[in-house]
Amino acid sequence: MLLNQMKYFVAVVEHNSFTEAAAASFISQSAISQQIQSLEEELGVELLHRKHRSFQMTPAGEHFYRQSKLLLADITKLKRETIQIGESKESQLKIGYLRVYGGLELHEAVAVFSERYPEISLSIINGTHEELYHELRQKSVDIVLSDQRRAFSEDYMNVELVRSEMYAELSIRNPLSRQTELTLTELKDIPCILIATKEQQAIEEDYYKHTLGFRGNFLFAESLDEGRLLVAGNRGFLPIESVGTLPQPVGTIRRIPLVKDQAAITRKYCAFWQKKRSNYYIEEFAELLKELLIKE
Repeated sequence: MLLNQMKYFVAVVEHNSFTEAAAASFISQSAISQQIQSLEEELGVELLHRKHRSFQMTPAGEHFYRQSKLLLADITKLKRETIQIGESKESQLKIGYLRVYGGLELHEAVAVFSERYPEISLSIINGTHEELYHELRQKSVDIVLSDQRRAFSEDYMNVELVRSEMYAELSIRNPLSRQTELTLTELKDIPCILIATKEQQAIEEDYYKHTLGFRGNFLFAESLDEGRLLVAGNRGFLPIESVGTLPQPVGTIRRIPLVKDQAAITRKYCAFWQKKRSNYYIEEFAELLKELLIKE
């Protein structure tokens, strides 16, 4: 069985015409008919039941069509990945993650991946959601771990990793730290501390204020550690999500669940990468990270 025969069969089925399939495949109608006939003779079963100038797929033909589509897609992917690896002097996987993420799963995923695939060089950056989205569009990173803020795009692979609950980290000197849960209304008079670069502060503030409903004033920190120092100094509260294992803060800080209408506020975290640049290693890393997050 030739690979081209599978392609021709799929083309005939999808065009519902030998003539149109032949034109799309850049061969004559008689040639494509002969190829399909030869394929049926080799298999010893009828794939297309011809009736005058029309045809119908037989049950065997339907099965062959579905499996051929999968095999052809796998072959196309294999060719693309092989070319990408062959053209690269060194195979790399560039990973981006949210600056506010403080879990251990990413570290474990990197360690396990590096042990499995020592030939792949890993590089890692962090940033805000918008910074990571920009890097992904510019192809500066291959895959990012980020929160979902947009509708899923058909140009990207959007793999949900985990749904996380939101918390507020507060200094124990703040009276609200004695509560077992908090609403955004109760926090409206306390500055909200966000992790963002100077260039991204306005974007982050707009998202937390108008999309998530946070009120009051905002303070900014460049890193998670810097943000927690502000919390320890009772300068404000830090919104944070329980993505995987989230280590407990120091004793001078309390972490309290955020609720709305008596239900926990949750966010969706995903792995994103461009469909056109998808390959085995990106998919393997995303699956590994998802397994580790689910396990926790």
